Amino acid sequence: MTGKTQNPAYAGMSTEELKRFKYWELRTIAMCIFGYALFYFVRKNLSIAMPYLNEEMGISKSDLGLFLTLHGLIYGLSKFFNGIWGDRSNARYFLVTGLVFCGICNLLFGFSSSVLALGIFWVLNGWFQGMGVPPCTRLMTHWIVPERLATKMSVWNTSHSIGAGLAIIFCGYVVSLNWGAWFDASSMLSQHWRWCFLLPATIALLGAAVVWAFVRDTPSSVGLPELEGTEVRKEKKAAKGAEHRAFLMKHVFKNPLIWILGFANFFVYVVRFSVLDWGPSLLSQSKGVSMEHAGWLVAMFEIAGIVGMLVAGWATDRWLKGRAHRTCVFCMAGAAIFVFLFWQLPGDAPVWLLFTTLCAAGFCIYGPQALIGIAAANQATKNAAATANGLTGLFGYASTVVSGVGLGYVAQHYGWNWAYVGILGMAVVGMLGFLLMWGARADGYDAEPEHD
Repeated sequence: MTGKTQNPAYAGMSTEELKRFKYWELRTIAMCIFGYALFYFVRKNLSIAMPYLNEEMGISKSDLGLFLTLHGLIYGLSKFFNGIWGDRSNARYFLVTGLVFCGICNLLFGFSSSVLALGIFWVLNGWFQGMGVPPCTRLMTHWIVPERLATKMSVWNTSHSIGAGLAIIFCGYVVSLNWGAWFDASSMLSQHWRWCFLLPATIALLGAAVVWAFVRDTPSSVGLPELEGTEVRKEKKAAKGAEHRAFLMKHVFKNPLIWILGFANFFVYVVRFSVLDWGPSLLSQSKGVSMEHAGWLVAMFEIAGIVGMLVAGWATDRWLKGRAHRTCVFCMAGAAIFVFLFWQLPGDAPVWLLFTTLCAAGFCIYGPQALIGIAAANQATKNAAATANGLTGLFGYASTVVSGVGLGYVAQHYGWNWAYVGILGMAVVGMLGFLLMWGARADGYDAEPEHD
Protein backbone atom coordinates (compact mmCIF):
# COMPACT_ATOMS: atom_id res chain seq x y z
CA MET A 1 0.00 0.00 0.00
CA THR A 2 1.45 3.38 -0.92
CA GLY A 3 1.17 6.13 1.66
CA LYS A 4 -2.04 4.76 3.24
CA THR A 5 -2.42 2.54 6.28
CA GLN A 6 -4.08 -0.72 5.39
CA ASN A 7 -7.24 -1.48 7.34
CA PRO A 8 -6.57 -4.25 9.91
CA ALA A 9 -9.57 -6.14 8.53
CA TYR A 10 -7.50 -6.86 5.42
CA ALA A 11 -4.59 -8.23 7.43
CA GLY A 12 -3.17 -11.43 6.03
CA MET A 13 -4.36 -10.73 2.49
CA SER A 14 -1.75 -10.65 -0.25
CA THR A 15 -1.68 -7.74 -2.69
CA GLU A 16 -3.46 -9.85 -5.30
CA GLU A 17 -6.11 -11.02 -2.81
CA LEU A 18 -6.72 -7.45 -1.69
CA LYS A 19 -7.15 -6.33 -5.29
CA ARG A 20 -9.65 -9.13 -5.94
CA PHE A 21 -11.46 -8.40 -2.68
CA LYS A 22 -11.90 -4.72 -3.61
CA TYR A 23 -13.27 -5.74 -7.02
CA TRP A 24 -15.80 -8.08 -5.43
CA GLU A 25 -16.73 -5.50 -2.81
CA LEU A 26 -17.59 -2.96 -5.53
CA ARG A 27 -19.39 -5.62 -7.57
CA THR A 28 -21.45 -6.68 -4.56
CA ILE A 29 -22.49 -3.10 -3.71
CA ALA A 30 -23.51 -2.47 -7.33
CA MET A 31 -25.56 -5.66 -7.49
CA CYS A 32 -27.25 -4.93 -4.15
CA ILE A 33 -28.29 -1.50 -5.47
CA PHE A 34 -29.46 -2.98 -8.78
CA GLY A 35 -31.26 -5.94 -7.20
CA TYR A 36 -33.08 -4.02 -4.51
CA ALA A 37 -34.11 -1.25 -6.91
CA LEU A 38 -35.87 -3.97 -8.92
CA PHE A 39 -37.93 -4.90 -5.86
CA TYR A 40 -39.32 -1.35 -5.89
CA PHE A 41 -40.03 -1.73 -9.61
CA VAL A 42 -42.61 -4.42 -8.74
CA ARG A 43 -43.86 -2.64 -5.62
CA LYS A 44 -44.36 1.07 -6.30
CA ASN A 45 -46.02 0.38 -9.66
CA LEU A 46 -49.36 0.10 -7.86
CA SER A 47 -49.41 3.84 -7.09
CA ILE A 48 -49.59 4.65 -10.82
CA ALA A 49 -52.10 1.88 -11.54
CA MET A 50 -54.54 2.81 -8.75
CA PRO A 51 -56.54 5.48 -10.65
CA TYR A 52 -56.96 3.05 -13.57
CA LEU A 53 -57.97 0.21 -11.27
CA ASN A 54 -60.60 2.54 -9.88
CA GLU A 55 -61.78 3.67 -13.33
CA GLU A 56 -61.42 0.53 -15.44
CA MET A 57 -62.11 -2.13 -12.80
CA GLY A 58 -64.43 -0.21 -10.50
CA ILE A 59 -62.33 -1.03 -7.43
CA SER A 60 -63.16 1.41 -4.65
CA LYS A 61 -60.61 3.61 -2.94
CA SER A 62 -61.40 1.77 0.29
CA ASP A 63 -60.41 -1.55 -1.26
CA LEU A 64 -57.26 -0.01 -2.73
CA GLY A 65 -56.42 1.44 0.67
CA LEU A 66 -56.90 -2.01 2.18
CA PHE A 67 -54.46 -3.41 -0.41
CA LEU A 68 -51.85 -0.89 0.75
CA THR A 69 -52.40 -1.50 4.46
CA LEU A 70 -52.29 -5.29 4.25
CA HIS A 71 -49.29 -5.15 1.93
CA GLY A 72 -47.40 -2.95 4.42
CA LEU A 73 -48.21 -5.13 7.44
CA ILE A 74 -47.37 -8.39 5.65
CA TYR A 75 -44.16 -6.83 4.37
CA GLY A 76 -43.12 -5.90 7.91
CA LEU A 77 -43.77 -9.43 9.18
CA SER A 78 -41.94 -10.86 6.20
CA LYS A 79 -38.85 -8.75 6.84
CA PHE A 80 -38.77 -10.11 10.38
CA PHE A 81 -39.19 -13.81 9.60
CA ASN A 82 -37.12 -13.70 6.43
CA GLY A 83 -34.45 -11.90 8.40
CA ILE A 84 -34.14 -14.96 10.67
CA TRP A 85 -34.04 -17.34 7.71
CA GLY A 86 -31.76 -15.02 5.77
CA ASP A 87 -28.97 -15.25 8.36
CA ARG A 88 -28.74 -19.00 7.73
CA SER A 89 -29.26 -18.92 3.96
CA ASN A 90 -27.13 -18.22 0.94
CA ALA A 91 -27.75 -14.53 0.23
CA ARG A 92 -27.45 -15.03 -3.53
CA TYR A 93 -30.18 -17.69 -3.56
CA PHE A 94 -32.34 -15.71 -1.15
CA LEU A 95 -32.20 -12.45 -3.08
CA VAL A 96 -32.91 -14.03 -6.46
CA THR A 97 -35.75 -16.19 -5.09
CA GLY A 98 -37.51 -13.18 -3.59
CA LEU A 99 -37.19 -11.16 -6.78
CA VAL A 100 -38.45 -14.02 -8.97
CA PHE A 101 -41.54 -14.58 -6.81
CA CYS A 102 -42.27 -10.83 -6.73
CA GLY A 103 -42.15 -10.89 -10.52
CA ILE A 104 -44.52 -13.88 -10.64
CA CYS A 105 -46.97 -12.19 -8.23
CA ASN A 106 -46.98 -9.09 -10.45
CA LEU A 107 -47.64 -11.22 -13.56
CA LEU A 108 -50.56 -12.94 -11.81
CA PHE A 109 -51.86 -9.56 -10.61
CA GLY A 110 -51.69 -8.22 -14.16
CA PHE A 111 -53.76 -11.11 -15.52
CA SER A 112 -56.38 -11.10 -12.73
CA SER A 113 -59.81 -9.49 -12.80
CA SER A 114 -61.49 -10.13 -9.44
CA VAL A 115 -60.90 -7.92 -6.40
CA LEU A 116 -60.21 -10.99 -4.26
CA ALA A 117 -57.54 -12.33 -6.61
CA LEU A 118 -55.91 -8.92 -6.94
CA GLY A 119 -55.82 -8.55 -3.15
CA ILE A 120 -54.35 -12.03 -2.62
CA PHE A 121 -51.58 -11.54 -5.18
CA TRP A 122 -50.67 -8.11 -3.83
CA VAL A 123 -50.49 -9.39 -0.26
CA LEU A 124 -48.32 -12.31 -1.46
CA ASN A 125 -46.14 -9.76 -3.22
CA GLY A 126 -45.75 -8.00 0.13
CA TRP A 127 -44.46 -11.21 1.68
CA PHE A 128 -41.88 -11.85 -1.04
CA GLN A 129 -40.85 -8.17 -0.95
CA GLY A 130 -39.58 -8.94 2.56
CA MET A 131 -36.92 -11.19 1.02
CA GLY A 132 -35.06 -8.20 -0.44
CA VAL A 133 -33.46 -6.42 2.53
CA PRO A 134 -32.13 -9.43 4.56
CA PRO A 135 -29.80 -10.83 1.86
CA CYS A 136 -28.54 -7.35 0.95
CA THR A 137 -27.72 -6.71 4.61
CA ARG A 138 -25.95 -10.05 4.87
CA LEU A 139 -23.95 -9.40 1.71
CA MET A 140 -22.84 -5.94 2.82
CA THR A 141 -21.73 -7.06 6.28
CA HIS A 142 -19.64 -9.86 4.77
CA TRP A 143 -17.95 -7.74 2.12
CA ILE A 144 -17.49 -4.35 3.86
CA VAL A 145 -15.42 -3.55 6.96
CA PRO A 146 -17.50 -2.20 9.89
CA GLU A 147 -15.66 1.15 9.83
CA ARG A 148 -16.95 1.90 6.33
CA LEU A 149 -20.30 0.14 6.53
CA ALA A 150 -22.28 3.31 7.26
CA THR A 151 -21.04 5.06 4.11
CA LYS A 152 -21.47 2.01 1.86
CA MET A 153 -24.91 1.06 3.17
CA SER A 154 -26.06 4.66 2.79
CA VAL A 155 -25.06 4.40 -0.86
CA TRP A 156 -27.02 1.14 -1.08
CA ASN A 157 -30.06 2.76 0.54
CA THR A 158 -30.36 5.10 -2.42
CA SER A 159 -31.72 2.05 -4.26
CA HIS A 160 -35.04 2.67 -2.46
CA SER A 161 -35.51 6.05 -4.08
CA ILE A 162 -33.87 5.07 -7.38
CA GLY A 163 -36.18 2.08 -7.79
CA ALA A 164 -39.29 3.98 -6.69
CA GLY A 165 -38.52 6.96 -8.94
CA LEU A 166 -37.77 4.84 -12.01
CA ALA A 167 -40.87 2.70 -11.41
CA ILE A 168 -43.14 5.76 -11.24
CA ILE A 169 -41.55 7.35 -14.34
CA PHE A 170 -41.65 4.09 -16.31
CA CYS A 171 -45.22 3.18 -15.36
CA GLY A 172 -46.36 6.75 -15.99
CA TYR A 173 -45.07 6.38 -19.54
CA VAL A 174 -46.60 2.91 -19.92
CA VAL A 175 -50.13 4.03 -19.04
CA SER A 176 -49.87 6.95 -21.46
CA LEU A 177 -49.54 4.55 -24.41
CA ASN A 178 -52.58 3.70 -26.51
CA TRP A 179 -52.84 -0.03 -25.78
CA GLY A 180 -56.33 -0.11 -27.28
CA ALA A 181 -54.83 0.54 -30.72
CA TRP A 182 -52.75 -2.63 -30.50
CA PHE A 183 -55.23 -4.98 -28.87
CA ASP A 184 -58.92 -5.60 -29.36
CA ALA A 185 -61.09 -3.56 -27.01
CA SER A 186 -62.51 -6.76 -25.50
CA SER A 187 -59.03 -8.03 -24.63
CA MET A 188 -57.75 -7.52 -21.13
CA LEU A 189 -54.44 -6.41 -22.66
CA SER A 190 -56.12 -3.23 -23.88
CA GLN A 191 -56.44 -2.07 -20.26
CA HIS A 192 -53.65 0.35 -19.32
CA TRP A 193 -53.19 -0.68 -15.71
CA ARG A 194 -52.27 -4.28 -16.54
CA TRP A 195 -49.07 -3.20 -18.27
CA CYS A 196 -47.95 -1.47 -15.05
CA PHE A 197 -47.48 -4.99 -13.70
CA LEU A 198 -46.70 -7.13 -16.74
CA LEU A 199 -43.76 -5.07 -18.00
CA PRO A 200 -42.10 -4.38 -14.59
CA ALA A 201 -42.53 -8.09 -13.77
CA THR A 202 -40.69 -9.02 -16.96
CA ILE A 203 -37.91 -6.57 -16.13
CA ALA A 204 -37.65 -7.97 -12.58
CA LEU A 205 -37.35 -11.55 -13.84
CA LEU A 206 -34.63 -10.60 -16.33
CA GLY A 207 -32.89 -8.62 -13.59
CA ALA A 208 -33.00 -11.63 -11.28
CA ALA A 209 -30.94 -13.55 -13.86
CA VAL A 210 -28.35 -10.74 -13.83
CA VAL A 211 -28.18 -10.79 -10.02
CA TRP A 212 -27.73 -14.57 -10.08
CA ALA A 213 -24.85 -14.24 -12.52
CA PHE A 214 -22.95 -11.49 -10.69
CA VAL A 215 -23.55 -12.01 -6.94
CA ARG A 216 -21.64 -14.36 -4.63
CA ASP A 217 -22.56 -14.99 -0.99
CA THR A 218 -19.31 -14.52 0.96
CA PRO A 219 -15.61 -13.89 0.27
CA SER A 220 -14.84 -17.56 0.96
CA SER A 221 -17.25 -18.60 -1.84
CA VAL A 222 -14.84 -17.06 -4.38
CA GLY A 223 -11.68 -18.29 -2.66
CA LEU A 224 -10.97 -15.11 -0.67
CA PRO A 225 -10.34 -14.86 3.08
CA GLU A 226 -13.08 -13.47 5.32
CA LEU A 227 -12.56 -10.03 6.83
CA GLU A 228 -10.51 -10.11 10.02
CA GLY A 229 -12.06 -8.76 13.20
CA THR A 230 -15.68 -9.34 12.20
CA GLU A 231 -15.93 -12.68 13.88
CA VAL A 232 -17.42 -13.02 17.37
CA ARG A 233 -15.19 -14.76 19.89
CA LYS A 234 -12.91 -15.83 17.05
CA GLU A 235 -15.57 -18.04 15.48
CA LYS A 236 -15.36 -17.71 11.74
CA LYS A 237 -18.57 -19.54 10.88
CA ALA A 238 -22.12 -18.96 11.92
CA ALA A 239 -23.26 -21.35 14.57
CA LYS A 240 -25.81 -23.98 13.63
CA GLY A 241 -28.92 -25.35 15.27
CA ALA A 242 -29.25 -24.71 18.99
CA GLU A 243 -26.04 -22.70 19.03
CA HIS A 244 -27.37 -20.38 16.35
CA ARG A 245 -30.64 -19.88 18.25
CA ALA A 246 -28.67 -19.04 21.38
CA PHE A 247 -26.57 -16.61 19.34
CA LEU A 248 -29.69 -14.87 18.02
CA MET A 249 -31.22 -14.67 21.50
CA LYS A 250 -28.11 -13.01 22.89
CA HIS A 251 -27.28 -10.65 20.04
CA VAL A 252 -30.81 -9.79 18.88
CA PHE A 253 -33.77 -10.74 21.07
CA LYS A 254 -32.05 -10.12 24.42
CA ASN A 255 -30.03 -7.19 23.13
CA PRO A 256 -31.62 -3.99 24.49
CA LEU A 257 -29.88 -1.90 21.83
CA ILE A 258 -31.72 -3.73 19.04
CA TRP A 259 -35.06 -3.11 20.75
CA ILE A 260 -34.23 0.57 21.21
CA LEU A 261 -33.39 0.80 17.51
CA GLY A 262 -36.70 -0.88 16.65
CA PHE A 263 -38.60 1.49 18.93
CA ALA A 264 -36.93 4.52 17.35
CA ASN A 265 -37.47 3.11 13.85
CA PHE A 266 -41.22 3.11 14.47
CA PHE A 267 -41.20 6.89 14.86
CA VAL A 268 -38.79 7.46 11.99
CA TYR A 269 -41.17 5.68 9.63
CA VAL A 270 -44.22 7.48 11.03
CA VAL A 271 -42.65 10.82 10.07
CA ARG A 272 -41.46 9.55 6.67
CA PHE A 273 -44.72 7.84 5.67
CA SER A 274 -46.81 10.76 6.94
CA VAL A 275 -45.16 13.05 4.40
CA LEU A 276 -45.07 10.49 1.56
CA ASP A 277 -48.65 9.27 2.00
CA TRP A 278 -50.36 12.49 3.05
CA GLY A 279 -48.02 15.08 1.57
CA PRO A 280 -50.16 16.05 -1.46
CA SER A 281 -53.33 16.32 0.67
CA LEU A 282 -51.53 18.15 3.46
CA LEU A 283 -49.92 20.64 1.06
CA SER A 284 -53.06 21.36 -0.91
CA GLN A 285 -55.45 21.59 2.04
CA SER A 286 -53.28 23.26 4.67
CA LYS A 287 -51.01 25.40 2.48
CA GLY A 288 -53.13 26.00 -0.59
CA VAL A 289 -50.57 24.42 -2.95
CA SER A 290 -51.88 23.12 -6.28
CA MET A 291 -51.80 19.34 -6.73
CA GLU A 292 -49.27 19.73 -9.53
CA HIS A 293 -46.86 21.61 -7.28
CA ALA A 294 -47.67 19.34 -4.33
CA GLY A 295 -46.61 16.27 -6.32
CA TRP A 296 -43.29 17.86 -7.20
CA LEU A 297 -42.71 18.95 -3.61
CA VAL A 298 -43.23 15.43 -2.29
CA ALA A 299 -40.93 14.07 -5.03
CA MET A 300 -38.22 16.56 -4.04
CA PHE A 301 -38.67 15.49 -0.40
CA GLU A 302 -37.51 12.02 -1.46
CA ILE A 303 -34.68 13.33 -3.65
CA ALA A 304 -33.43 15.45 -0.75
CA GLY A 305 -33.59 12.26 1.27
CA ILE A 306 -31.09 10.57 -1.07
CA VAL A 307 -28.60 13.35 -0.38
CA GLY A 308 -29.38 13.11 3.34
CA MET A 309 -28.67 9.36 3.39
CA LEU A 310 -25.29 9.81 1.71
CA VAL A 311 -24.26 12.70 3.97
CA ALA A 312 -25.41 10.88 7.12
CA GLY A 313 -23.41 7.78 6.22
CA TRP A 314 -20.30 9.79 5.41
CA ALA A 315 -20.59 11.87 8.59
CA THR A 316 -21.01 8.72 10.69
CA ASP A 317 -17.76 7.22 9.44
CA ARG A 318 -15.89 10.54 9.25
CA TRP A 319 -16.72 12.17 12.58
CA LEU A 320 -18.62 9.74 14.80
CA LYS A 321 -16.41 6.64 14.44
CA GLY A 322 -19.21 4.47 13.04
CA ARG A 323 -21.71 5.29 15.81
CA ALA A 324 -24.75 5.51 13.55
CA HIS A 325 -27.12 5.92 16.50
CA ARG A 326 -25.50 9.25 17.41
CA THR A 327 -25.97 10.56 13.88
CA CYS A 328 -29.64 9.61 14.18
CA VAL A 329 -30.05 11.88 17.23
CA PHE A 330 -28.94 14.91 15.23
CA CYS A 331 -31.01 13.88 12.20
CA MET A 332 -34.23 13.50 14.19
CA ALA A 333 -33.63 16.81 15.95
CA GLY A 334 -33.23 18.44 12.53
CA ALA A 335 -36.38 16.74 11.21
CA ALA A 336 -38.38 18.04 14.19
CA ILE A 337 -37.08 21.59 13.70
CA PHE A 338 -37.91 21.70 9.98
CA VAL A 339 -41.34 20.09 10.43
CA PHE A 340 -42.08 22.81 13.00
CA LEU A 341 -40.88 25.57 10.64
CA PHE A 342 -42.95 24.12 7.78
CA TRP A 343 -46.02 24.01 10.03
CA GLN A 344 -45.59 27.66 11.03
CA LEU A 345 -45.36 28.93 7.45
CA PRO A 346 -48.52 30.83 6.45
CA GLY A 347 -50.80 29.52 3.74
CA ASP A 348 -49.69 32.27 1.36
CA ALA A 349 -45.98 31.52 1.82
CA PRO A 350 -44.01 31.34 -1.45
CA VAL A 351 -43.63 27.88 -2.93
CA TRP A 352 -39.82 28.11 -2.80
CA LEU A 353 -39.94 28.54 0.99
CA LEU A 354 -42.25 25.54 1.38
CA PHE A 355 -39.92 23.64 -0.93
CA THR A 356 -36.83 24.54 1.13
CA THR A 357 -38.24 23.57 4.52
CA LEU A 358 -39.83 20.33 3.27
CA CYS A 359 -36.63 19.28 1.50
CA ALA A 360 -34.65 20.05 4.65
CA ALA A 361 -37.00 17.79 6.62
CA GLY A 362 -36.53 15.04 4.00
CA PHE A 363 -32.76 15.51 4.13
CA CYS A 364 -32.86 14.86 7.88
CA ILE A 365 -35.42 12.04 8.13
CA TYR A 366 -33.84 9.77 5.51
CA GLY A 367 -30.55 9.64 7.42
CA PRO A 368 -32.01 7.50 10.25
CA GLN A 369 -34.02 5.50 7.73
CA ALA A 370 -30.70 4.30 6.28
CA LEU A 371 -28.59 4.25 9.42
CA ILE A 372 -30.89 2.14 11.61
CA GLY A 373 -30.18 -0.87 9.42
CA ILE A 374 -26.45 -0.16 9.67
CA ALA A 375 -26.58 0.23 13.45
CA ALA A 376 -28.63 -2.96 13.85
CA ALA A 377 -26.24 -4.94 11.61
CA ASN A 378 -23.20 -3.71 13.52
CA GLN A 379 -24.70 -4.30 16.97
CA ALA A 380 -25.95 -7.80 16.13
CA THR A 381 -22.76 -8.69 14.13
CA LYS A 382 -22.80 -10.14 10.63
CA ASN A 383 -24.01 -13.56 11.84
CA ALA A 384 -27.31 -12.03 12.97
CA ALA A 385 -27.49 -8.91 10.79
CA ALA A 386 -30.49 -10.03 8.75
CA THR A 387 -32.49 -11.02 11.85
CA ALA A 388 -31.75 -7.70 13.55
CA ASN A 389 -32.80 -5.77 10.47
CA GLY A 390 -35.94 -7.86 10.20
CA LEU A 391 -36.91 -7.04 13.78
CA THR A 392 -36.27 -3.31 13.44
CA GLY A 393 -38.05 -3.34 10.06
CA LEU A 394 -41.10 -4.92 11.70
CA PHE A 395 -41.36 -1.88 13.96
CA GLY A 396 -40.92 0.41 10.97
CA TYR A 397 -43.79 -1.01 8.94
CA ALA A 398 -46.05 -1.35 11.97
CA SER A 399 -45.95 2.45 11.89
CA THR A 400 -48.36 2.42 8.92
CA VAL A 401 -51.18 2.02 11.44
CA VAL A 402 -50.29 5.45 12.87
CA SER A 403 -49.17 7.23 9.70
CA GLY A 404 -52.10 5.89 7.69
CA VAL A 405 -55.32 5.35 9.62
CA GLY A 406 -54.20 7.33 12.69
CA LEU A 407 -53.11 10.50 10.92
CA GLY A 408 -56.11 10.35 8.58
CA TYR A 409 -58.48 10.19 11.57
CA VAL A 410 -56.77 13.13 13.29
CA ALA A 411 -56.82 15.26 10.14
CA GLN A 412 -60.47 14.48 9.42
CA HIS A 413 -61.79 15.10 12.94
CA TYR A 414 -59.40 17.68 14.38
CA GLY A 415 -57.79 19.39 11.40
CA TRP A 416 -54.33 19.54 9.86
CA ASN A 417 -52.84 21.60 12.70
CA TRP A 418 -53.21 18.65 15.06
CA ALA A 419 -51.77 16.39 12.37
CA TYR A 420 -48.68 18.60 12.34
CA VAL A 421 -48.50 18.35 16.12
CA GLY A 422 -48.63 14.56 15.82
CA ILE A 423 -45.83 14.40 13.22
CA LEU A 424 -43.69 16.80 15.27
CA GLY A 425 -44.27 14.76 18.43
CA MET A 426 -43.26 11.55 16.66
CA ALA A 427 -39.99 13.14 15.51
CA VAL A 428 -39.17 14.26 19.06
CA VAL A 429 -39.95 10.85 20.57
CA GLY A 430 -37.77 9.21 17.90
CA MET A 431 -34.89 11.51 18.83
CA LEU A 432 -35.28 10.64 22.52
CA GLY A 433 -35.25 6.95 21.59
CA PHE A 434 -31.86 7.27 19.91
CA LEU A 435 -30.57 9.26 22.90
CA LEU A 436 -31.18 6.20 25.09
CA MET A 437 -28.26 4.42 23.40
CA TRP A 438 -25.94 7.42 23.04
CA GLY A 439 -23.19 5.73 25.05
CA ALA A 440 -23.32 2.44 23.11
CA ARG A 441 -20.25 1.31 21.21
CA ALA A 442 -20.16 1.37 17.41
CA ASP A 443 -20.58 -2.39 17.01
CA GLY A 444 -20.94 -5.65 18.91
CA TYR A 445 -17.83 -7.41 17.66
CA ASP A 446 -15.70 -6.53 20.65
CA ALA A 447 -17.18 -7.58 23.96
CA GLU A 448 -14.80 -5.45 25.99
CA PRO A 449 -16.28 -2.29 27.53
CA GLU A 450 -15.42 0.98 25.86
CA HIS A 451 -14.62 4.20 27.69
CA ASP A 452 -15.06 7.46 25.86
